[in-house]
Amino acid sequence: MDDHTYDVIVIGAGPVGENVADRVAQGGLSAAIVERDLVGGECSYWACMPTKALLRSTAALRAARHVPGSREAVTGDLDVTAVLRRRDSFSSHWKDDGQVSWLDSAGITLYRGQGRIRPDRVVEVTDAAGVATSLTARHAVVVATGSAALLPDIPGLREAEPWSSREAAAASAVPGRLAVIGGGVVASEMATAFAALGSSVTMLARDGVLPLAEPFAGERVTESLREAGVSVLLGAEAGTVKRDGDGTVHITLTTGEDVEADEVLVAIGRAPNTQNMGLGTVGLTPGDWLAVDDTLRVVGDDGAPLAGGWLYAAGDVNRRVLLTHQGKYQARAVGDVIVARAKGEAVDDSPWGRHVATADERAVPQVVFTEPEIASVGLTAAAAETAGFRIRVVDYDLGAVAGSALHADGYRGQARMVVDEDRKVIVGFTLVGPDVAELLHAATIAVVGEVPLDRLWHAVPAFPTVSEVWLRLLEAYGH
Repeated sequence: MDDHTYDVIVIGAGPVGENVADRVAQGGLSAAIVERDLVGGECSYWACMPTKALLRSTAALRAARHVPGSREAVTGDLDVTAVLRRRDSFSSHWKDDGQVSWLDSAGITLYRGQGRIRPDRVVEVTDAAGVATSLTARHAVVVATGSAALLPDIPGLREAEPWSSREAAAASAVPGRLAVIGGGVVASEMATAFAALGSSVTMLARDGVLPLAEPFAGERVTESLREAGVSVLLGAEAGTVKRDGDGTVHITLTTGEDVEADEVLVAIGRAPNTQNMGLGTVGLTPGDWLAVDDTLRVVGDDGAPLAGGWLYAAGDVNRRVLLTHQGKYQARAVGDVIVARAKGEAVDDSPWGRHVATADERAVPQVVFTEPEIASVGLTAAAAETAGFRIRVVDYDLGAVAGSALHADGYRGQARMVVDEDRKVIVGFTLVGPDVAELLHAATIAVVGEVPLDRLWHAVPAFPTVSEVWLRLLEAYGH
Protein backbone atom coordinates (compact mmCIF):
# COMPACT_ATOMS: atom_id res chain seq x y z
CA MET A 1 0.00 0.00 0.00
CA ASP A 2 1.41 3.36 -1.05
CA ASP A 3 1.60 6.10 1.57
CA HIS A 4 1.14 9.83 0.89
CA THR A 5 1.03 12.75 3.32
CA TYR A 6 -0.87 16.04 2.98
CA ASP A 7 -1.79 18.83 5.37
CA VAL A 8 -5.51 18.22 4.84
CA ILE A 9 -7.51 15.34 3.36
CA VAL A 10 -11.09 15.93 2.22
CA ILE A 11 -13.46 13.00 1.65
CA GLY A 12 -16.05 13.98 -0.93
CA ALA A 13 -15.46 16.14 -4.01
CA GLY A 14 -18.84 17.79 -4.32
CA PRO A 15 -19.20 21.58 -4.08
CA VAL A 16 -18.56 21.50 -0.33
CA GLY A 17 -15.46 19.34 -0.48
CA GLU A 18 -14.08 21.28 -3.43
CA ASN A 19 -14.48 24.55 -1.54
CA VAL A 20 -12.84 23.18 1.60
CA ALA A 21 -9.84 21.97 -0.40
CA ASP A 22 -9.62 25.22 -2.35
CA ARG A 23 -9.76 27.33 0.80
CA VAL A 24 -7.03 25.21 2.38
CA ALA A 25 -4.85 25.48 -0.71
CA GLN A 26 -5.33 29.26 -0.83
CA GLY A 27 -4.20 29.33 2.79
CA GLY A 28 -0.90 27.75 1.84
CA LEU A 29 -1.57 24.15 2.94
CA SER A 30 -1.45 21.04 0.77
CA ALA A 31 -4.73 19.24 0.12
CA ALA A 32 -5.91 15.92 -1.25
CA ILE A 33 -9.52 15.11 -2.08
CA VAL A 34 -11.15 11.68 -2.30
CA GLU A 35 -14.16 10.91 -4.50
CA ARG A 36 -15.86 7.62 -5.33
CA ASP A 37 -18.26 9.10 -7.89
CA LEU A 38 -18.17 12.15 -10.17
CA VAL A 39 -16.10 15.14 -9.10
CA GLY A 40 -18.61 17.95 -8.66
CA GLY A 41 -21.08 15.93 -6.63
CA GLU A 42 -24.85 15.80 -6.40
CA CYS A 43 -25.43 19.49 -7.14
CA SER A 44 -23.61 19.46 -10.46
CA TYR A 45 -25.14 16.33 -11.96
CA TRP A 46 -28.35 15.33 -10.15
CA ALA A 47 -29.67 18.30 -8.19
CA CYS A 48 -29.22 22.09 -8.33
CA MET A 49 -28.00 22.57 -11.88
CA PRO A 50 -29.96 19.98 -13.91
CA THR A 51 -33.23 20.49 -12.02
CA LYS A 52 -33.13 24.26 -12.45
CA ALA A 53 -32.32 23.74 -16.13
CA LEU A 54 -35.49 21.61 -16.40
CA LEU A 55 -37.51 24.35 -14.72
CA ARG A 56 -36.04 27.42 -16.43
CA SER A 57 -37.39 26.84 -19.94
CA THR A 58 -40.95 26.45 -18.67
CA ALA A 59 -40.58 29.52 -16.45
CA ALA A 60 -39.33 31.61 -19.38
CA LEU A 61 -42.24 30.48 -21.57
CA ARG A 62 -44.71 31.20 -18.80
CA ALA A 63 -43.26 34.68 -18.30
CA ALA A 64 -43.48 35.47 -22.00
CA ARG A 65 -47.13 34.45 -22.08
CA HIS A 66 -47.96 36.88 -19.25
CA VAL A 67 -46.85 40.01 -21.12
CA PRO A 68 -48.83 41.38 -24.10
CA GLY A 69 -46.63 41.61 -27.15
CA SER A 70 -44.38 38.73 -26.20
CA ARG A 71 -47.50 36.61 -25.65
CA GLU A 72 -48.47 37.03 -29.29
CA ALA A 73 -44.96 36.11 -30.39
CA VAL A 74 -45.20 32.70 -28.74
CA THR A 75 -46.55 30.44 -31.43
CA GLY A 76 -45.52 26.98 -30.27
CA ASP A 77 -45.38 24.71 -27.26
CA LEU A 78 -42.40 23.76 -25.14
CA ASP A 79 -39.75 21.82 -27.06
CA VAL A 80 -39.15 18.96 -24.62
CA THR A 81 -36.20 17.57 -26.55
CA ALA A 82 -34.47 20.96 -26.44
CA VAL A 83 -35.17 21.26 -22.70
CA LEU A 84 -33.59 17.88 -22.00
CA ARG A 85 -30.65 18.71 -24.27
CA ARG A 86 -30.01 21.95 -22.38
CA ARG A 87 -30.29 20.04 -19.08
CA ASP A 88 -27.66 17.60 -20.35
CA SER A 89 -25.28 20.45 -21.12
CA PHE A 90 -25.61 21.86 -17.60
CA SER A 91 -24.84 18.38 -16.23
CA SER A 92 -21.75 18.25 -18.48
CA HIS A 93 -23.30 15.09 -19.93
CA TRP A 94 -22.43 13.41 -16.60
CA LYS A 95 -18.70 13.71 -17.23
CA ASP A 96 -16.41 15.40 -14.73
CA ASP A 97 -13.43 16.30 -16.92
CA GLY A 98 -13.93 20.03 -16.35
CA GLN A 99 -14.15 19.64 -12.59
CA VAL A 100 -11.03 17.47 -12.52
CA SER A 101 -9.20 20.06 -14.59
CA TRP A 102 -10.16 22.72 -12.06
CA LEU A 103 -8.76 20.61 -9.19
CA ASP A 104 -5.48 20.32 -11.08
CA SER A 105 -5.33 24.07 -11.64
CA ALA A 106 -5.97 24.69 -7.94
CA GLY A 107 -3.14 22.35 -6.91
CA ILE A 108 -5.46 19.82 -5.27
CA THR A 109 -4.59 16.13 -5.64
CA LEU A 110 -7.50 13.82 -6.52
CA TYR A 111 -7.79 10.20 -5.42
CA ARG A 112 -10.67 8.23 -6.91
CA GLY A 113 -12.21 5.54 -4.76
CA GLN A 114 -13.91 4.82 -1.45
CA GLY A 115 -12.33 6.69 1.43
CA ARG A 116 -12.26 5.08 4.88
CA ILE A 117 -11.14 6.88 8.00
CA ARG A 118 -8.54 5.25 10.23
CA PRO A 119 -7.11 6.47 13.54
CA ASP A 120 -4.25 8.98 13.65
CA ARG A 121 -5.47 11.12 10.71
CA VAL A 122 -5.24 8.34 8.14
CA VAL A 123 -7.62 7.86 5.21
CA GLU A 124 -7.45 4.63 3.23
CA VAL A 125 -8.65 4.91 -0.37
CA THR A 126 -9.69 1.82 -2.30
CA ASP A 127 -10.12 2.34 -6.04
CA ALA A 128 -12.38 0.45 -8.46
CA ALA A 129 -9.67 -2.15 -9.06
CA GLY A 130 -9.35 -2.85 -5.35
CA VAL A 131 -5.99 -1.12 -5.02
CA ALA A 132 -5.58 0.64 -1.67
CA THR A 133 -3.67 3.85 -1.02
CA SER A 134 -2.99 5.21 2.45
CA LEU A 135 -3.19 8.97 2.91
CA THR A 136 -2.03 10.72 6.08
CA ALA A 137 -3.16 14.21 7.12
CA ARG A 138 -0.83 16.41 9.12
CA HIS A 139 -3.62 18.62 10.41
CA ALA A 140 -7.18 17.61 9.49
CA VAL A 141 -9.55 15.22 7.77
CA VAL A 142 -12.82 16.71 6.52
CA VAL A 143 -15.90 14.60 5.76
CA ALA A 144 -17.95 16.21 2.99
CA THR A 145 -19.75 13.18 1.60
CA GLY A 146 -23.20 14.77 1.46
CA SER A 147 -26.50 12.95 1.57
CA ALA A 148 -28.64 10.62 -0.53
CA ALA A 149 -32.37 10.29 -1.06
CA LEU A 150 -34.18 8.61 1.82
CA LEU A 151 -36.23 5.58 0.81
CA PRO A 152 -39.05 4.76 3.25
CA ASP A 153 -39.99 1.22 4.24
CA ILE A 154 -43.17 1.03 2.19
CA PRO A 155 -43.99 -2.58 1.23
CA GLY A 156 -43.03 -3.22 -2.39
CA LEU A 157 -41.41 0.17 -2.95
CA ARG A 158 -37.82 -0.99 -3.42
CA GLU A 159 -38.90 -3.80 -5.75
CA ALA A 160 -40.82 -1.24 -7.85
CA GLU A 161 -37.50 0.50 -8.65
CA PRO A 162 -38.66 4.03 -7.83
CA TRP A 163 -37.01 7.21 -8.97
CA SER A 164 -35.07 9.25 -6.49
CA SER A 165 -34.14 12.87 -7.15
CA ARG A 166 -31.21 11.52 -9.19
CA GLU A 167 -33.34 9.65 -11.72
CA ALA A 168 -35.77 12.54 -11.98
CA ALA A 169 -33.00 15.06 -12.65
CA ALA A 170 -31.34 12.82 -15.26
CA ALA A 171 -34.45 11.38 -16.94
CA SER A 172 -33.94 10.78 -20.65
CA ALA A 173 -37.69 10.69 -21.34
CA VAL A 174 -40.79 12.20 -19.83
CA PRO A 175 -43.15 9.59 -18.36
CA GLY A 176 -46.80 9.78 -19.36
CA ARG A 177 -47.84 9.44 -15.72
CA LEU A 178 -45.66 10.36 -12.74
CA ALA A 179 -46.55 9.80 -9.10
CA VAL A 180 -44.60 11.86 -6.55
CA ILE A 181 -44.40 10.71 -2.95
CA GLY A 182 -43.64 13.80 -0.88
CA GLY A 183 -44.56 17.45 -0.65
CA GLY A 184 -41.29 19.22 0.09
CA VAL A 185 -38.95 21.21 -2.13
CA VAL A 186 -37.80 18.40 -4.43
CA ALA A 187 -41.31 16.99 -4.75
CA SER A 188 -42.82 20.39 -5.53
CA GLU A 189 -40.15 21.40 -8.04
CA MET A 190 -40.22 18.09 -9.89
CA ALA A 191 -44.02 18.06 -9.97
CA THR A 192 -43.83 21.56 -11.48
CA ALA A 193 -41.20 20.52 -14.03
CA PHE A 194 -42.71 17.26 -15.23
CA ALA A 195 -46.24 18.65 -15.44
CA ALA A 196 -44.88 21.38 -17.73
CA LEU A 197 -42.97 18.77 -19.75
CA GLY A 198 -46.16 16.83 -20.38
CA SER A 199 -46.53 14.27 -17.57
CA SER A 200 -49.81 13.63 -15.84
CA VAL A 201 -48.61 14.14 -12.26
CA THR A 202 -50.13 12.90 -9.02
CA MET A 203 -48.58 14.24 -5.82
CA LEU A 204 -49.00 12.37 -2.52
CA ALA A 205 -48.35 15.16 -0.02
CA ARG A 206 -48.93 13.51 3.34
CA ASP A 207 -47.76 16.54 5.34
CA GLY A 208 -48.93 19.15 2.85
CA VAL A 209 -47.06 21.12 0.18
CA LEU A 210 -43.92 22.90 1.44
CA PRO A 211 -44.90 22.37 5.09
CA LEU A 212 -41.82 24.14 6.47
CA ALA A 213 -42.51 27.38 4.60
CA GLU A 214 -44.95 30.11 5.57
CA PRO A 215 -48.46 28.63 5.14
CA PHE A 216 -49.43 31.10 2.39
CA ALA A 217 -46.46 29.92 0.32
CA GLY A 218 -47.56 26.30 0.33
CA GLU A 219 -51.13 27.34 -0.41
CA ARG A 220 -50.09 29.37 -3.47
CA VAL A 221 -47.94 26.54 -4.84
CA THR A 222 -50.70 23.98 -4.23
CA GLU A 223 -53.15 26.17 -6.13
CA SER A 224 -50.70 26.66 -8.99
CA LEU A 225 -49.91 22.95 -9.25
CA ARG A 226 -53.60 22.14 -9.49
CA GLU A 227 -54.09 24.83 -12.15
CA ALA A 228 -51.28 23.11 -14.10
CA GLY A 229 -53.17 19.81 -13.96
CA VAL A 230 -51.33 18.18 -11.06
CA SER A 231 -53.51 16.04 -8.80
CA VAL A 232 -52.37 17.15 -5.35
CA LEU A 233 -53.61 14.72 -2.70
CA LEU A 234 -53.10 16.41 0.66
CA GLY A 235 -52.73 14.00 3.58
CA ALA A 236 -52.31 11.03 1.23
CA GLU A 237 -49.91 8.28 2.31
CA ALA A 238 -48.70 5.32 0.29
CA GLY A 239 -49.48 1.98 1.92
CA THR A 240 -48.06 -0.43 -0.67
CA VAL A 241 -46.38 -0.15 -4.06
CA LYS A 242 -46.23 -2.68 -6.89
CA ARG A 243 -44.87 -2.55 -10.43
CA ASP A 244 -46.58 -4.83 -12.95
CA GLY A 245 -44.81 -6.73 -15.68
CA ASP A 246 -45.84 -4.06 -18.20
CA GLY A 247 -44.12 -1.39 -16.09
CA THR A 248 -47.23 0.16 -14.56
CA VAL A 249 -46.77 1.20 -10.94
CA HIS A 250 -49.71 0.70 -8.58
CA ILE A 251 -49.70 2.73 -5.37
CA THR A 252 -52.32 1.75 -2.83
CA LEU A 253 -52.95 4.52 -0.34
CA THR A 254 -53.58 3.84 3.34
CA THR A 255 -57.19 4.85 2.64
CA GLY A 256 -57.49 2.05 0.06
CA GLU A 257 -57.50 4.34 -2.98
CA ASP A 258 -55.27 3.31 -5.91
CA VAL A 259 -52.96 5.52 -7.95
CA GLU A 260 -51.43 4.30 -11.21
CA ALA A 261 -48.28 5.70 -12.77
CA ASP A 262 -45.51 4.86 -15.19
CA GLU A 263 -42.85 6.07 -12.73
CA VAL A 264 -42.89 6.93 -9.05
CA LEU A 265 -40.58 9.56 -7.58
CA VAL A 266 -39.80 9.34 -3.86
CA ALA A 267 -38.87 12.71 -2.38
CA ILE A 268 -39.45 12.60 1.37
CA GLY A 269 -36.04 13.56 2.73
CA ARG A 270 -32.35 12.72 2.84
CA ALA A 271 -30.00 10.31 4.62
CA PRO A 272 -26.28 10.89 5.32
CA ASN A 273 -23.62 9.29 3.15
CA THR A 274 -21.64 7.94 6.10
CA GLN A 275 -21.81 4.19 5.50
CA ASN A 276 -18.71 2.14 4.70
CA MET A 277 -16.22 4.89 5.52
CA GLY A 278 -14.65 3.66 8.74
CA LEU A 279 -16.42 5.89 11.23
CA GLY A 280 -16.42 3.13 13.82
CA THR A 281 -12.63 3.40 14.13
CA VAL A 282 -13.00 6.87 15.68
CA GLY A 283 -15.99 6.10 17.89
CA LEU A 284 -18.80 7.08 15.51
CA THR A 285 -21.73 5.07 14.18
CA PRO A 286 -21.75 4.31 10.43
CA GLY A 287 -24.85 5.68 8.76
CA ASP A 288 -25.43 8.45 11.31
CA TRP A 289 -25.36 12.19 10.79
CA LEU A 290 -22.18 13.80 12.15
CA ALA A 291 -22.68 16.31 14.96
CA VAL A 292 -20.27 19.26 14.93
CA ASP A 293 -19.30 22.22 17.11
CA ASP A 294 -19.44 25.85 16.00
CA THR A 295 -16.19 25.48 14.06
CA LEU A 296 -17.53 22.30 12.44
CA ARG A 297 -15.28 19.81 14.23
CA VAL A 298 -16.99 16.47 14.74
CA VAL A 299 -18.09 16.02 18.34
CA GLY A 300 -19.33 13.20 20.55
CA ASP A 301 -22.44 13.02 22.71
CA ASP A 302 -20.77 15.25 25.29
CA GLY A 303 -20.16 17.99 22.72
CA ALA A 304 -16.39 17.61 22.89
CA PRO A 305 -14.32 17.22 19.69
CA LEU A 306 -13.53 13.62 18.75
CA ALA A 307 -10.27 12.12 17.56
CA GLY A 308 -8.11 14.83 19.06
CA GLY A 309 -9.95 17.56 17.18
CA TRP A 310 -8.62 16.69 13.71
CA LEU A 311 -11.92 15.43 12.24
CA TYR A 312 -14.34 17.92 10.66
CA ALA A 313 -17.65 17.58 8.79
CA ALA A 314 -19.15 20.11 6.37
CA GLY A 315 -22.26 20.21 4.22
CA ASP A 316 -25.30 17.94 4.31
CA VAL A 317 -23.50 15.29 6.33
CA ASN A 318 -23.64 17.38 9.53
CA ARG A 319 -27.39 18.01 9.10
CA ARG A 320 -27.17 21.69 10.01
CA VAL A 321 -28.68 22.87 6.71
CA LEU A 322 -29.13 20.64 3.67
CA LEU A 323 -28.55 23.29 1.00
CA THR A 324 -25.60 23.57 -1.38
CA HIS A 325 -24.97 27.27 -0.82
CA GLN A 326 -25.02 26.79 2.93
CA GLY A 327 -22.63 23.85 2.66
CA LYS A 328 -20.23 25.99 0.64
CA TYR A 329 -20.51 28.67 3.32
CA GLN A 330 -19.54 26.06 5.91
CA ALA A 331 -16.69 24.98 3.65
CA ARG A 332 -15.21 28.45 3.68
CA ALA A 333 -15.37 28.54 7.48
CA VAL A 334 -13.84 25.05 7.77
CA GLY A 335 -11.02 25.75 5.36
CA ASP A 336 -10.14 29.01 7.08
CA VAL A 337 -10.24 27.61 10.61
CA ILE A 338 -8.07 24.64 9.66
CA VAL A 339 -5.49 27.01 8.17
CA ALA A 340 -5.63 29.23 11.26
CA ARG A 341 -5.14 26.31 13.63
CA ALA A 342 -2.37 24.83 11.51
CA LYS A 343 -0.50 28.15 11.56
CA GLY A 344 -1.17 28.89 15.21
CA GLU A 345 -3.26 31.94 14.36
CA ALA A 346 -6.19 33.24 16.40
CA VAL A 347 -9.54 31.53 15.87
CA ASP A 348 -12.60 33.79 15.73
CA ASP A 349 -15.42 31.50 16.89
CA SER A 350 -17.68 34.20 18.28
CA PRO A 351 -21.12 34.63 16.65
CA TRP A 352 -20.68 35.85 13.06
CA GLY A 353 -16.93 35.26 13.37
CA ARG A 354 -14.78 34.27 10.40
CA HIS A 355 -14.39 30.68 11.55
CA VAL A 356 -18.00 29.77 12.36
CA ALA A 357 -21.20 29.26 10.36
CA THR A 358 -23.61 31.42 12.39
CA ALA A 359 -25.95 31.94 9.44
CA ASP A 360 -26.90 28.26 9.63
CA GLU A 361 -29.00 29.09 12.67
CA ARG A 362 -30.27 32.59 11.94
CA ALA A 363 -30.16 33.52 8.28
CA VAL A 364 -30.54 30.63 5.84
CA PRO A 365 -31.70 31.80 2.39
CA GLN A 366 -33.62 29.44 0.14
CA VAL A 367 -35.41 29.63 -3.19
CA VAL A 368 -37.98 27.07 -4.29
CA PHE A 369 -38.24 27.21 -8.08
CA THR A 370 -41.91 26.35 -8.33
CA GLU A 371 -44.62 28.47 -9.93
CA PRO A 372 -44.80 30.83 -8.16
CA GLU A 373 -41.26 30.99 -6.82
CA ILE A 374 -40.77 30.99 -3.05
CA ALA A 375 -37.83 32.99 -1.68
CA SER A 376 -37.19 33.10 2.03
CA VAL A 377 -34.52 33.82 4.61
CA GLY A 378 -34.41 33.51 8.38
CA LEU A 379 -37.35 32.35 10.45
CA THR A 380 -40.99 31.86 9.61
CA ALA A 381 -43.45 33.53 11.94
CA ALA A 382 -44.17 30.21 13.65
CA ALA A 383 -40.47 29.39 14.05
CA ALA A 384 -39.75 32.85 15.46
CA GLU A 385 -42.48 32.46 18.06
CA THR A 386 -41.19 29.01 18.97
CA ALA A 387 -37.69 30.50 19.37
CA GLY A 388 -39.09 32.95 21.92
CA PHE A 389 -39.06 36.17 19.91
CA ARG A 390 -41.74 38.79 20.52
CA ILE A 391 -42.70 39.36 16.91
CA ARG A 392 -44.86 41.39 14.63
CA VAL A 393 -45.79 40.02 11.21
CA VAL A 394 -46.24 42.46 8.32
CA ASP A 395 -47.76 41.23 5.04
CA TYR A 396 -48.14 43.05 1.74
CA ASP A 397 -49.73 42.17 -1.59
CA LEU A 398 -46.76 41.91 -3.95
CA GLY A 399 -49.06 42.26 -6.93
CA ALA A 400 -50.03 45.77 -5.78
CA VAL A 401 -46.52 47.14 -6.40
CA ALA A 402 -46.08 49.12 -9.61
CA GLY A 403 -43.05 47.09 -10.66
CA SER A 404 -45.05 43.87 -10.39
CA ALA A 405 -47.79 45.19 -12.65
CA LEU A 406 -45.15 46.03 -15.25
CA HIS A 407 -43.42 42.69 -14.82
CA ALA A 408 -46.45 40.62 -15.79
CA ASP A 409 -50.17 41.04 -16.36
CA GLY A 410 -52.13 39.50 -13.52
CA TYR A 411 -49.05 39.31 -11.28
CA ARG A 412 -49.94 37.59 -8.01
CA GLY A 413 -47.69 37.44 -4.99
CA GLN A 414 -47.18 38.16 -1.33
CA ALA A 415 -44.39 39.45 0.87
CA ARG A 416 -43.97 38.96 4.60
CA MET A 417 -41.46 40.31 7.06
CA VAL A 418 -41.17 39.00 10.59
CA VAL A 419 -39.92 41.67 12.99
CA ASP A 420 -38.29 41.14 16.37
CA GLU A 421 -40.16 43.83 18.28
CA ASP A 422 -37.58 44.08 21.05
CA ARG A 423 -34.69 44.93 18.72
CA LYS A 424 -36.72 46.34 15.81
CA VAL A 425 -34.89 44.15 13.29
CA ILE A 426 -36.09 41.63 10.72
CA VAL A 427 -35.62 37.96 11.66
CA GLY A 428 -37.53 36.44 8.77
CA PHE A 429 -38.62 37.38 5.25
CA THR A 430 -40.65 35.47 2.65
CA LEU A 431 -41.54 36.40 -0.91
CA VAL A 432 -44.00 34.49 -3.10
CA GLY A 433 -44.47 35.38 -6.74
CA PRO A 434 -43.06 35.13 -10.27
CA ASP A 435 -39.29 35.70 -10.46
CA VAL A 436 -38.82 36.68 -6.80
CA ALA A 437 -35.58 34.72 -6.45
CA GLU A 438 -33.39 37.68 -7.37
CA LEU A 439 -35.06 39.85 -4.71
CA LEU A 440 -33.93 37.62 -1.87
CA HIS A 441 -30.39 38.83 -1.25
CA ALA A 442 -31.53 42.23 -0.03
CA ALA A 443 -33.55 40.50 2.66
CA THR A 444 -30.62 38.23 3.50
CA ILE A 445 -28.39 41.27 4.05
CA ALA A 446 -31.04 42.87 6.27
CA VAL A 447 -31.33 39.74 8.42
CA VAL A 448 -27.60 38.99 8.64
CA GLY A 449 -26.72 42.63 9.28
CA GLU A 450 -29.54 43.00 11.82
CA VAL A 451 -30.27 46.35 10.19
CA PRO A 452 -32.66 48.40 12.35
CA LEU A 453 -35.94 49.28 10.67
CA ASP A 454 -35.22 52.96 11.23
CA ARG A 455 -32.11 52.61 9.06
CA LEU A 456 -33.85 50.43 6.46
CA TRP A 457 -36.29 53.32 6.00
CA HIS A 458 -33.44 55.18 4.29
CA ALA A 459 -32.76 52.35 1.81
CA VAL A 460 -34.82 53.81 -1.01
CA PRO A 461 -36.02 51.27 -3.61
CA ALA A 462 -35.77 52.29 -7.26
CA PHE A 463 -39.04 52.97 -9.05
CA PRO A 464 -40.69 51.16 -10.76
CA THR A 465 -39.25 47.87 -9.50
CA VAL A 466 -40.75 45.01 -7.54
CA SER A 467 -38.28 45.93 -4.78
CA GLU A 468 -40.59 48.81 -3.91
CA VAL A 469 -42.31 46.23 -1.70
CA TRP A 470 -39.68 47.10 0.92
CA LEU A 471 -41.08 50.62 1.19
CA ARG A 472 -44.63 49.32 1.34
CA LEU A 473 -43.79 46.85 4.12
CA LEU A 474 -42.09 49.54 6.17
CA GLU A 475 -45.06 51.86 5.65
CA ALA A 476 -47.39 49.10 6.75
CA TYR A 477 -45.24 48.59 9.83
CA GLY A 478 -45.81 52.23 10.77
CA HIS A 479 -42.95 54.33 9.45
